[in-house]
Amino acid sequence: MFTLSDEIVIRPFAAQDAETVLAINTAAVPATNLISLDELNELVASALACVVALKNDTPVGFILCLGEDLPYTSANYLWISERRARFAYIDRICVAEDARGHRIGERLYHALFDALNGTDRSFLCEVNERPSNPGSVKFHKRLGFQEIGRQDHGEKAVLFLEHPPTTGAQA
Repeated sequence: MFTLSDEIVIRPFAAQDAETVLAINTAAVPATNLISLDELNELVASALACVVALKNDTPVGFILCLGEDLPYTSANYLWISERRARFAYIDRICVAEDARGHRIGERLYHALFDALNGTDRSFLCEVNERPSNPGSVKFHKRLGFQEIGRQDHGEKAVLFLEHPPTTGAQA
């Protein structure tokens, strides 16, 4: 059981986090896409940042952010790459179901903003419009993200959102 008094530690991803992070990602489908352990490790290796939230030394959430010029074939990453020369693309953010509602996602975002503070990179992500994910849209807008586009993939449709670069104090 998760309580508000539980201490959450935010730190960079470590190799021992991989299997638990993968399970959190898998449980979040279809809000995020399914990946294998090898794919997760490849994404982390090429990431600008991957930050993990821990409760009792066990991951309960993570955020993974990629930069430009990667050989990543995600349709959403390619859409952003065609429109921005320099960016921080949030490929995925997931919080374990029993840890939701405790502002862990917000803390992960602020840790990411801090990690890339002063790099002059806009933060970009997409949120599912179909299947609908209104909670994520509301969450991102509360953090200062603004819609910059849409793409329909047939079975899925997404909204693209952007947050300005962070400089100085935490965003």
